[in-house]
Amino acid sequence: MRHPTALLPLVALLLAGCSAAPDDGPRDDDGPRNGATATAGTWWRPAPGVGWQWQLSGRLDTSVDVPVYDIDGFDHDAATVAGLHDDGRRVVCYLSTGAWEDWRPDAKKFPASVIGEGNGWKGERWLDIRRTDVLEPLLAARLDMCRDKGFDAVEPDNMDGYRNTTGFPIGAADQLRYNRLVARLAHERGMSVGLKNDLDQIPALVGDFDFAVNEQCAQYGECADLTPFVEAGKAVFHVEYELPTSAFCADSRRLKLSSLLKKYELGAWREAC
Repeated sequence: MRHPTALLPLVALLLAGCSAAPDDGPRDDDGPRNGATATAGTWWRPAPGVGWQWQLSGRLDTSVDVPVYDIDGFDHDAATVAGLHDDGRRVVCYLSTGAWEDWRPDAKKFPASVIGEGNGWKGERWLDIRRTDVLEPLLAARLDMCRDKGFDAVEPDNMDGYRNTTGFPIGAADQLRYNRLVARLAHERGMSVGLKNDLDQIPALVGDFDFAVNEQCAQYGECADLTPFVEAGKAVFHVEYELPTSAFCADSRRLKLSSLLKKYELGAWREAC
C-alpha cells in the first residue's frame, strides 16, 4: 500500500490484449490457469462502478456482498481464492512491485543494491526500478504465485516511485518502462492488472492497464484525473481514509468510481458509496 501523499517524504504503446469487453463478474471461462499461456484479450476486465472489498490485514471476512475482492497475494492460499470464486467473486492479488518489504518470504532474494530509501511504511523501502535485469525475474516469480493460486488480477503497489525520494535517480521514462513491464508480465499469465495511483502517467498507461486503484483522490482534488479509465470502460477502485462519505460519494457516483471509505490498516471495515 502506498503511503498517503501527505505522509511521504517528498508516450504509449498499447498492449493488443486490452481489447476484451469489460465485465464485473465471473465468466464460465475463467481464462488461463496454472502455467497456461494467455491468449490476447482473455483476461478479466472490470467495468466502471463495480462493487469491491479491499482487505489487506486481519482475518479475511468473505461475507461482504460484492463482486470483487482485493486481498494480499502472499497471505492467502489457493483454497481461499477458490472459495471466493465459488461465491461468485473475482479476486485481485495485492503485491508490492515498487517497494521492498522486509517480512516477505522472498525478501532475501532482493540484493542490497536495488533497495533504497524508506517509503513511509515500517519495513518498506523503495526499489531501483531501473534495474529490470534484477527485478524482472523476481516479479515474474511473484506473478507466477498469483496465477498458480488462481487470482484473476493483480494490484501492483508503489508504482510511482519516480515522484518520491527513493534514493535513486528514477525518471518518468523509467517509471513508464517499469509499469509496462509489470502489465506485460501479468497479461502473459492470463491476469488483468491495475494501475495503482501514478495519476500523472494515466494518459500514457491507460491502454496498458485494465483498471485503476487509487487512494485519496478526493482528498487531494485529483479524481477527475482518473476519467480516462472510465471512458475506456475500465473500473476505478478508489478509497478515502480521512473524508466522510458525504464529502466524496456524490462526485464518485458522477465519475462512476467504485469508492469506499476505509481505515488505514485496511482491515475488513468498509463504508461504500
